Amino acid sequence: MLLEKKNAIVYGAGGAIGSAVAHAFATEGARVFLAGRTGAALEAVAERIRASNGVAEVATVNVLDAEAVEAHADAVVRQAGSIDISLNAISLPQTGIQGTRIVDLSPDGFDLPMATYPKANFLTARAAARRMTGQGSGVILTITASPSRTAVPLMGGMAPAWAAIEALSRGLAAELGPHGVRVVCLNAAGMPETPQLSEVYGLHADAYGISRDAFLARMEDRTLRKRLPTVAEIANVAAFVASDRASAITGAVANLTGGLIAD
Repeated sequence: MLLEKKNAIVYGAGGAIGSAVAHAFATEGARVFLAGRTGAALEAVAERIRASNGVAEVATVNVLDAEAVEAHADAVVRQAGSIDISLNAISLPQTGIQGTRIVDLSPDGFDLPMATYPKANFLTARAAARRMTGQGSGVILTITASPSRTAVPLMGGMAPAWAAIEALSRGLAAELGPHGVRVVCLNAAGMPETPQLSEVYGLHADAYGISRDAFLARMEDRTLRKRLPTVAEIANVAAFVASDRASAITGAVANLTGGLIAD
């Protein structure tokens, strides 16, 4: 198994993407530590992982609380002995953020993703990095989306926030590489089966005056495969990139957009 004997923290593990990645990690042999805001959602994910003979632990953690993030990282090290993988998959409600022209946003509407996503990724990556450098190994994964690298209207502050996370990932990779720690950003697109993307597509469809299905078809047509990536595909790539088989990859923004970004 790709991640046998690895200890992985997944932040935002109660959400659609975080839960899928956590399950993929567990399937590949990792012991997963599920962290997020809602204990019930985390427990449900843990139960599914355990039902598949995986190992999962649960902790309620506010990823914007630096002390809480550090305390949780310490607890994981005490319990498991190391942090080998850290992935941040937190999400925000998108109403009032996407589907509105930038010039029509309120300052708070622009600030919310800018103040939340980069800070949360900084705090969780910092906590992991501090412990990984001491052990001389580890992988930190971040997740962004295709508008960080394309000119897409009606994204509000999301595209700048994702771009900031990509820049943060590159800087961390440069600093942590000599200490045996890799940092990789996964740039995804689509995943319309997730509640958050369904909400986002609805907002954009309303802004264009078309149906959600019509907007989805428009997005699918922009990909090279004429279909958007699925959550399972993103999770499988995350498991591979977190493994030792991807040891040559760091400082990269992995293109998981199905060709929506062709580079």
